[in-house]
Amino acid sequence: MDLVVRAPRLPHPGETLAGSAFAQVAGGKGGNQAVAAARLGAQVAMIGCTGADANGTVLRAGLAAEDVDCSALETSPQAPTGVALIVVDEASQNAIVIVAGSNGEVTPDTIARHEAVLAQADVVVCQLETPYDAVHAALTVAKRLGKTTILNPAPATGPLPAEWLPLADYLVPNELEAAALTGLPASTPEDAGRAATALRSRGACNVIVTLGAQGVCALLGDSPPALWPAPRVAAIDTTAAGDTFIGALAARLAAGVAAPEAVHFALRAASISVTRAGAQPSIPRFHEVPV
Repeated sequence: MDLVVRAPRLPHPGETLAGSAFAQVAGGKGGNQAVAAARLGAQVAMIGCTGADANGTVLRAGLAAEDVDCSALETSPQAPTGVALIVVDEASQNAIVIVAGSNGEVTPDTIARHEAVLAQADVVVCQLETPYDAVHAALTVAKRLGKTTILNPAPATGPLPAEWLPLADYLVPNELEAAALTGLPASTPEDAGRAATALRSRGACNVIVTLGAQGVCALLGDSPPALWPAPRVAAIDTTAAGDTFIGALAARLAAGVAAPEAVHFALRAASISVTRAGAQPSIPRFHEVPV
């Protein structure tokens, strides 16, 4: 559950600011990506865990309303539903603190219990708001089953274990995550290209570094790194833009669309999301995205 405040700027350590608005909005990277993929044309099932609390009830109802299959979404009797505390400034940039809660209850055993869900998928998407061993288990099973895998290494605080990158058909970090994974700067298209190349050399198949308003630096197949510009829009809130990109990419790949076209579609979907407030409320539907 996202607890979102708007403020003139992000606070400094020890500082108290007066905010202008507060909202409680369904979020979470996995939830956002599931909703994005569902709204953008895919049939979606989610493996995860909520708490046995009011937030969990709201999140489950929201996913079900989006036609996301929640049969593999477990309930923890002891851990509360995860929350994210989000500050959005006047430039529409955000800072986020996550408390994992029930997300931390997802384990390799959880993945094993729901392997049949993975077996039914064309594309399997993972992120890092659940424990690493569970993510590794999901990617390993997905590759064994011959699925296309997307890893959004968010949040990332350092390099991933060496055996992880070959499990990712598409590795999609943002500029900060790409820098954390490689130790290289990644804020410009040129730097992002070098970081993507380094990740390819370590085993990732396709690497897409998201760069906010600049677009993405994509390293697809045998092509060299290239900047794919984002459509110019008047942004009001960048929360869930990256998740919209991931969900859109997954939905189009699952539909059999070639990677370049899927990336273009995902960029257009993400550019729409930043013109709207909130996480899941900002995600567009398929008919809203130019094709």
